[in-house]
Amino acid sequence: MEFFHNPRVNWLGWKWYFLAFSMIFSAAGIVKMSWNWSHIGSPVPLGVDFRGGTQVDVQFAQPPDINAIRHAIDLAGVRDASIQTFGSAADHQVLISLPEQTNEAALDVGRQEIESALQAHYNNYFNPNTGVKVDVVGPTVGRQLEKQATLATLYSMLGMLVYLWFRFQLIYGVAAVIACFHDTLITVGAFALTGREISLTVIAAILTLVGYSMNDTIVVFDRIRENLRISRREPLTDLVNRSINQTLSRTVLTSGLTFLTVLSLFIFGGQVLNGFSFALVVGILIGTYSSIAIAAPMLVAWQERRAKKGRAAALPAARRSKG
Repeated sequence: MEFFHNPRVNWLGWKWYFLAFSMIFSAAGIVKMSWNWSHIGSPVPLGVDFRGGTQVDVQFAQPPDINAIRHAIDLAGVRDASIQTFGSAADHQVLISLPEQTNEAALDVGRQEIESALQAHYNNYFNPNTGVKVDVVGPTVGRQLEKQATLATLYSMLGMLVYLWFRFQLIYGVAAVIACFHDTLITVGAFALTGREISLTVIAAILTLVGYSMNDTIVVFDRIRENLRISRREPLTDLVNRSINQTLSRTVLTSGLTFLTVLSLFIFGGQVLNGFSFALVVGILIGTYSSIAIAAPMLVAWQERRAKKGRAAALPAARRSKG
């Protein structure tokens, strides 16, 4: 299926606008993450999975009174608790988070105090055995998870670099990995700018996006290599533009349908999936954009730089099929 018949968009003619767009959003994210680091000790707000602490998700049978809940929690001696409603109004859900604890034993004590306070105040229609979901993560485990999540993201990019190095050439791998790093930076920056917490499910979404963005980039690179085999004498800028245009229908079809799916998940998925779906929404948009606006122009910039130094060896083309 083709949405566009023989498009002739000069994508590389817009490269400076693309660069400005990427620089603005990347810089905004970096500035916000730096501000967060100096104020909260982390570049982005971390969920209970990473920072350690107690998080109680309470389901009430009737609309809850936040002020009454806060009063009951204070009477129980629990200080500095964050109390907020989430989900739709009909869900009657409240999320109670305790600040990070350095003592592992204090986490379970805090959970018990919250349950006791709520049971006493909402004795008529609150049952802690069926109306509560509790997440308790110790600070030591939280730091380990944070380290493992960072390493998982870095190792995935390194693995992609090695794969593309062997399949194409090193410059292809470098361009694709830089594009993936660009996507990850802007996605994480979006969390910092909007004040959303990063949890393990968000890390899973980011790892998914690394593979998604890489796959989209490989499709464009494959077409560039195939066209290089056929049209060696064509100027590289024109060839790359033509390659992007030839894959444009495929990009719109796959990325568009995927985007509509995750957008529906973001709108209707509820608070629990909000961070996960938000990462996918931002990441798919940026990942599709970077395949066209970051990865492909890098190949041209690399070749032009080699030409200025008198080493204008052409990019490797696809091999002829045997048989």
